[in-house]
Amino acid sequence: MAFSLVFSIPNLSSSSSSSSSSFTAGICTDRRRFFLPRSHLLLNRSLSLPSDRSSPFSGPEPSILPNSRKCAGERAGSIKFSLSSRPEYIPNRIPDPNYVRIFDTTLRDGEQSPGATMTSNEKIVVARHLSRLGVDIIEAGFPASSPDDLDAVRSIAIEVGNQPLGEDGHVPVICGLSRCNKKDIDAAWEAVRHAKKPRVHTFIATSEIHMKHKLRKTREEVVSIARDMVAYAKSLGCQDIEFSPEDAGRSDREFLYHVLAEVIKAGATTLNIPDTVGYTLPSEFGKLIADIKANTPGIENVIISTHCQNDLGLATANTLAGAYAGARQLEVTINGIGERAGNASLEEVVIAIKCRQELLGGLYTGINTKQIVMASKMVAEYTGLFVQPHKAIVGANAFAHESGIHQDGMLKHKGTYEIISPEDIGLTRANESGIVLGKLSGRHALRSRLLEFGYDIDGKELDDVFKRFKEVAEKKKRISDEDLEALISDEIFQPLVIWSLGELQVTCGTLGLSTATVKLMSSDGEERIACSIGTGPVDAAYKAIDSIVKVPAVLKEYGMNAVTEGIDAIATTRVVIGGDETHTSTHALTGKAICRTFSGSGAAMDIVVSSVRAYISALNKMLGFVSAMKASEDTPRKHNISS
Repeated sequence: MAFSLVFSIPNLSSSSSSSSSSFTAGICTDRRRFFLPRSHLLLNRSLSLPSDRSSPFSGPEPSILPNSRKCAGERAGSIKFSLSSRPEYIPNRIPDPNYVRIFDTTLRDGEQSPGATMTSNEKIVVARHLSRLGVDIIEAGFPASSPDDLDAVRSIAIEVGNQPLGEDGHVPVICGLSRCNKKDIDAAWEAVRHAKKPRVHTFIATSEIHMKHKLRKTREEVVSIARDMVAYAKSLGCQDIEFSPEDAGRSDREFLYHVLAEVIKAGATTLNIPDTVGYTLPSEFGKLIADIKANTPGIENVIISTHCQNDLGLATANTLAGAYAGARQLEVTINGIGERAGNASLEEVVIAIKCRQELLGGLYTGINTKQIVMASKMVAEYTGLFVQPHKAIVGANAFAHESGIHQDGMLKHKGTYEIISPEDIGLTRANESGIVLGKLSGRHALRSRLLEFGYDIDGKELDDVFKRFKEVAEKKKRISDEDLEALISDEIFQPLVIWSLGELQVTCGTLGLSTATVKLMSSDGEERIACSIGTGPVDAAYKAIDSIVKVPAVLKEYGMNAVTEGIDAIATTRVVIGGDETHTSTHALTGKAICRTFSGSGAAMDIVVSSVRAYISALNKMLGFVSAMKASEDTPRKHNISS
């Protein structure tokens, strides 16, 4: 289902457009005094602007006003700061030494999480929001992994890499990953070259354990390959080339300096230093960045970057240590998703820099923090990787206070137990209109509440959500924010509809076999009905669906949660399915073919209906992937793009 996100920009005086002018704005203020509905939080210049270096600690010492607070919670104040435009993008140099580029790899490394497969359309939607979020570089994928991935990266380069979606006119760099071989680099360049600012990111391992056991190559061979492939990427016309020495954290320092110096001479503009297995401690990683900066010939002509895995839970800490030591590009993912234990989390890194700017030497980013919550929800729904409740910044409990002592402190002053305000990341649960949604509520009231949540939908999309809302409202006296979020997610964050649920009837219990009758409707309006028996109502329903869809699918994961308390709670279900062995892609690091898995989610008050919706969602995603793969194989690789 298509949807758009609402932007609402408060009126500012004309003087605020000048980079030298200043004004007073409440940053992380007491929510009793400062309230913005969610429709304003998606882009509100007075709190966080993609083009500014806004931080509670930028500029002179803030003047103090009562009943407000700083992000660090140290002293109340209304923060006075100046607008500053995002520095001009130059591949190998940043005009402002305090500016830190944010490189988002959610669509590449993040998608390597098991079950996190996204369709091409979902990737484009996420990429659009990353652009609104203000990320500097979007690593859109690994084009050589499959024809579908190449097409997805190409589409992102064309649609997102050529037009500004944020208020400041920023257009992100579109990057494609490649191993150090010509075939991969050709695919990456073919995919990203249509963007206004294309980048090729190539890598090869430099640690002894990787060179000996994985590559089976000598140091000299690795240096030669790295140098030649960077030069090859440049020969194709690419002027923005990133090089990563895989497993740099366990590489010999002198050898690492040598490899980096050679690729700089060959044309690399960014050197990314990955802690590939999440092995280093913050002090070690910070020293590694500092040593590279001090000992690599030509390092002053490139940008140093970090890429930290979270195997020991230190990805965010290592990333911040790298930035403090001189790295000016930080590679992160939304919700910290990624290979194994994941990556450094964008929201954690950005908010840490924003709140502790004075201890980080005045560093700042171009991220519009008001877009963080929406980005988190979008990625969680599309990947099926739900955020743990105690996750920093975006977890459900991140701003919850249950302890009596904590509650007492919060009632007296929010700054006692909150170092950041939820409004600063786009989270607002308050409803200033006083509207309580129930079975008598109309479309206007529903749409008003959705606007507060940040969803601007109309027409058929609103009709579909309203229909689901009424179905629930007939059974439940009052619809909570959590219920509404579950319903809107079940309608908006869904793959292209190939099959949809028409009707469902099940019989189960201790007196006989469980049976299910399912009616599905195809995208062209055809209705099909099937009956089946199973070990339970969900099993029976899934078997009936399989007999209609007729594609091999294996259920790998199944999980269900209640959205709220009570017997009348909405149930959300998440499933992960796998298809046959033809649904494969190439793993970026190992080079091996991996079988794709596909996640799906559903929501309903009936647990069986919720389960069926989730299964159909996963099947739609798998069928969409198969269809896209066939289309990619059948379509000639010739695309004429007008400049």
